[in-house]
Amino acid sequence: MQNQSELPGNMTSSKNVSIIVKVCVVIPFFCVFLYCILLMLHTFASHRQFFDSSRYILFAYMLVNDTLQLLSSVLLFLFVMGSVNFAIVFCAPLLFLSTATFQNGPLILAAMSLERYVAIFYPLQRPVSWRPERIWVIILSLWLVSCILPTVDFILLRPKANIDVLSTPVICKTAVLNSSPIQTLFKVVMNGLFFALVAVVILFTYIRILLETRKMRQDRVSVIKALHTVVLHGFQLLLSVMVFTFPITENLIVLQATWLQEHMAFLNYFCFVLLPRFLSPLIYGLRDESLRNHMKRAMPCCRERISPHKT
Repeated sequence: MQNQSELPGNMTSSKNVSIIVKVCVVIPFFCVFLYCILLMLHTFASHRQFFDSSRYILFAYMLVNDTLQLLSSVLLFLFVMGSVNFAIVFCAPLLFLSTATFQNGPLILAAMSLERYVAIFYPLQRPVSWRPERIWVIILSLWLVSCILPTVDFILLRPKANIDVLSTPVICKTAVLNSSPIQTLFKVVMNGLFFALVAVVILFTYIRILLETRKMRQDRVSVIKALHTVVLHGFQLLLSVMVFTFPITENLIVLQATWLQEHMAFLNYFCFVLLPRFLSPLIYGLRDESLRNHMKRAMPCCRERISPHKT
């Protein structure tokens, strides 16, 4: 009898430890990511030559989008971990920002692919919208497209009869806005078409680039670099697509293992939501020699090493 009475207390203690561990895993990664992003954005703002290239402008836009996506995602994660409930009217804007920035990520990958395609095939007759001074038209278009899905969620929102949108506290999850089967089906179909289209654009543009570089008999280094870019774009897009396997992976693995479903949900969240955003600065920023050199000069530890050599 004594062991049975102590069981609920042990379960509560174990759950609290699990929450603390999850928070301690996410927050340090987010802080490191935020430091890298701020360092890169400071580098962009401090050197005018980066604003003369559409490629760098799109990269800076991707950094801002990933920061907003991670910030909203981590806030939602902390609210769920802390069992913080509030009304849908306050929860919906945060969910809207998280969904829109998530949809915007693959669109930016496709735009960066098209920008390289335009730069190689039309170097002297680049379309006006792809020039550095007009690239904001492309960026605005990406934002409008990425806001379609969360806007539809708001239009189709039908809360339960006992929930008041303005006052009833609820857990801030996407399930709050996706309560009807029609809404869920629409979201699955739209996401499938959306990511399939982005994948086709990325593969088409970079395959054409690879074929063109071989036709022009460029050095093998540029061809290998383009091939690496194809693999990295595809890998990041694959990680983003894996988000939609959440229900399948959670149910299958939980049936075969002793893990709780909430642990699997966290593993999916960390691997397929946070990790692709953490990798963006490494994939695109640190591979660029010009940006990497300017970042080294901006870092306090590297600045002290560089300054004596100059003197």
